[in-house]
Amino acid sequence: MEMTKQDFLAVLNNEIKLNHAFIDGLWCDIESDMEHSLIDPSIGQVIATTKLCLTKHVDSAANAAKAAFVGWSQTTRQQRADYLNAIASAMSARFDTLVGLSVLNNGKPIEEAKIDVSDAIACYQYYADLISQQPQRTQVTTKEEGVKLYKVLEPVGVCALIVPWNFPMVTTAWKLAPALAAGCTVILKPSEITLIPELVLGDILIEIGLPKGVVNILPGAAEVGTAMTMHPLVDKVSFTGSNAVGEKVMRQASSSIKDISLELGGKSAIIVCEDADINSACDIIIAGIFFNAGQICSATSRLLVHKNIADDLYQILRKKTQELVVGDGFDSDTIMGPLVSEQQLKQVQQYFGIAKQEGLSCLTGGKLMRADVNNLENNKGYFVEPTVYMNVPRSSRLWKEEVFGPVLVTHEFSTDQEAIILANDSKYALAATVVSRNESHAMEMALQIKAGHIWINEIQIVLPEAGWGGFKQSGIGRELGEDGLAAYQLSKHILLTGSE
Repeated sequence: MEMTKQDFLAVLNNEIKLNHAFIDGLWCDIESDMEHSLIDPSIGQVIATTKLCLTKHVDSAANAAKAAFVGWSQTTRQQRADYLNAIASAMSARFDTLVGLSVLNNGKPIEEAKIDVSDAIACYQYYADLISQQPQRTQVTTKEEGVKLYKVLEPVGVCALIVPWNFPMVTTAWKLAPALAAGCTVILKPSEITLIPELVLGDILIEIGLPKGVVNILPGAAEVGTAMTMHPLVDKVSFTGSNAVGEKVMRQASSSIKDISLELGGKSAIIVCEDADINSACDIIIAGIFFNAGQICSATSRLLVHKNIADDLYQILRKKTQELVVGDGFDSDTIMGPLVSEQQLKQVQQYFGIAKQEGLSCLTGGKLMRADVNNLENNKGYFVEPTVYMNVPRSSRLWKEEVFGPVLVTHEFSTDQEAIILANDSKYALAATVVSRNESHAMEMALQIKAGHIWINEIQIVLPEAGWGGFKQSGIGRELGEDGLAAYQLSKHILLTGSE
């Protein structure tokens, strides 16, 4: 029998370690006056309260991670791979629970939550395979006679991992899996908004017997993240979130010249060429902007459509968008859930107001949906209509700024060159999509787009083998793939001469 929302509320209140931090292999009571309300965004109501860590907990976690690094960094690559596979297996055993807790805390539809958990599991498995095959030392070819040159890969050290609320388990896996594979120890701060599924990780780490201090989990607000970033025992910071906070992380980390990785904002373009299948293109457009209610850094929120097919495309896009079922993530019919918080709702509402002030033409949407959604009586959930604004000028704030919600803006083009100029007209450069029946043509366009990840005729599939990250103000460094592992490794070269 499938579990219901009430079942997962019972799990939350009876099994999840609220009011606890995971430090040095143990659950520790958080002695703090800071309390935080956990919200079900589908109804806008408190489902639990928990205490949040203070800066003193960062000291304890950093000391534990530093002490654990000595032993953990000396484990073999196969030993670390075995632990990563054990995490994946334990997550698989808790699959339904993790899915349900994610829906409860984040609001996303249950099918999207299933994708999240599956992707997180796949990430741990990928890095287990990758590190088990990577030699610690390789000989480098040199033309110098009598010289031997070796490259040695070593772990960076203690890493502060700060993850966002939109894909908590996924983003955690993107950072934690390569960090552990490399031999680093970790302080993990999940977002206080969606920390429920992340707290399950502590129980998993105890279950698999991970050495104490290797991973420490601190439920905390911004000041905890700041303390982690500036802590003298932390060697590297990996942050995913907004550009405003990313800039602060850069400044804070610069005080001690820490290694940093930043995955920040986006205002990605989707180009629909004249030869595209319009019906298929609309499906790709909708998936690119309304998945996770648009709360995704790579959301293709700028639609560039060839003027010769624009009218027909708008007609189909409007119909398909209006047919999307918006509601509670536990409802199997739901395609788009609520925004994650009231703050996010207000942010999107602000952009609706800006659109009116700018006189933008709204194809569909543009309003809140706070009443009678999913037939819930007196619903106060954080719902908005999936929204499309047509022919938005490049001077518009909605063209330039990341809304981080289900809001699409469109612009028409006549030539490939114009489309490329429009696609690259952003301070961000994270991702893009090209839709065309001609694969060679689409590839030519993709090569000219300034972005770190580009899809051709496909929704936003992210594979663990493919490095993830952007150009310009979309961030620094890469996650996933071999680059994601290298982000947690130091390269040492040893040169020697003479015979052995």
